[in-house]
Amino acid sequence: MPQKKSGHVTLTDVARASGFSVSTVSIVLSEAPLSQNVAAATREHVRAMARQLGYHPDAHARSLRRRSTQTIGVLAFDLSDPFCIPIMRGIQSGLHSADYLPLVMDAQTQRKLFDGYLNLLLERRAEGLIVIASWVFEETNLLADVRKNNVPIIIVGRDLTSRGINSILVDNEAGGALAMQHLSDLGHKKIAVIRGPQGMSDSEPRWQGIQRVANESGITLDPRLVFELPALADPESGFEGGCRLATEMLASGRSFSAVLAFDDLTALGVVRGLTEAGVRVPEDCSVMGFDDVLPARVATPSISTIRQPLNEMGLKAAEHILHAVKIKNLPTAGPSLLVKASPELIVRSSTAVRKSKKKGRAG
Repeated sequence: MPQKKSGHVTLTDVARASGFSVSTVSIVLSEAPLSQNVAAATREHVRAMARQLGYHPDAHARSLRRRSTQTIGVLAFDLSDPFCIPIMRGIQSGLHSADYLPLVMDAQTQRKLFDGYLNLLLERRAEGLIVIASWVFEETNLLADVRKNNVPIIIVGRDLTSRGINSILVDNEAGGALAMQHLSDLGHKKIAVIRGPQGMSDSEPRWQGIQRVANESGITLDPRLVFELPALADPESGFEGGCRLATEMLASGRSFSAVLAFDDLTALGVVRGLTEAGVRVPEDCSVMGFDDVLPARVATPSISTIRQPLNEMGLKAAEHILHAVKIKNLPTAGPSLLVKASPELIVRSSTAVRKSKKKGRAG
């Protein structure tokens, strides 16, 4: 058998090894309709030789013929954020089943890196783009360039429909309402709330849901027990903020029996801060999170939370992009799509029925 010099195994290599012409080998291996006119023994011999040599089709050459790259850009603002991981898995599952390759890039919360990767994806002619927004995501005007190039785009975790960008996110107002209703059902009336950073799109609708249920349940939220996280540089800042704000809650001298945190990492920080001050969770104070990321499930105590269907949101994003690519539904063809996923209450060990007596200033 002739020895291949270097590089990938080509049709020419298979043809040389099998003793048939390149055109015959191409017809057989591509399973073209004409392959039925090739003798069965010949087809089997060609395929066996291709397997022996380790031949794989040249996707690049095929994409040039079809004028289709079969790739979707997946640009995450920060893959270290636990929020992003299940979304990414959903996207990969959806693209894999359709034989599309995800070009995954992590901007590591750096705006310049994000913009650079976005340009690369356009240069590589990705047929669609999925953006996973993290907690510290900053909208960039370059997303408009994607639309100008008639590349379908959808963002997961932010509502950018006002900028003409298709968006998938959880129903934050409904999630905030679910969280407050859970604490109210457990008998909690004095509840501290940690809101998200000012200007973050998720924060205000969650707060509206919290306030609505509080009013319906006859709960008065003490303004001195409503805190706000600062603008954050990375997801770990939420944990640090939760620790610090737990200390401030206790120092305020105000009585509270539960804390409703903006997200799970903040809730974990609150648990740490309360525990270090001698306040037991949930015996002395219940703590509620939001998102249902992995750390919330494996912590002690495990965190009661509002689950975002992150995997399903990623899968839905992949389905939307593939549909847009298939029908050539360009972003400028109509109003932007907004999909709001339904949140789900997940009850774990960090919340409990309010007791009449509590230790310390939480209670």
